[in-house]
Amino acid sequence: MERAIKLQVRKELDGKQEVNIIKLKGSLITKGYTEIIHISDKDDEFYINSFATTTASNEVKEFILDFINKENLSNTISVLA
Repeated sequence: MERAIKLQVRKELDGKQEVNIIKLKGSLITKGYTEIIHISDKDDEFYINSFATTTASNEVKEFILDFINKENLSNTISVLA
């Protein structure tokens, strides 16, 4: 059964934040959590990045939260669902 995960990503990023967001997305794909990440506008400040996964959503969310903490991205990206 597929589970949807949504991330809220700030549009205004510095170079280091942008590289780290790309690393996170690449890691989600290479670890097999998803094959594609969809990006849509939320408003003037944020994008919504969403993807489906067959992995337990708690495992994926834990991976994302660990990455956010490790790379100090708490003001840049957050998990919505």
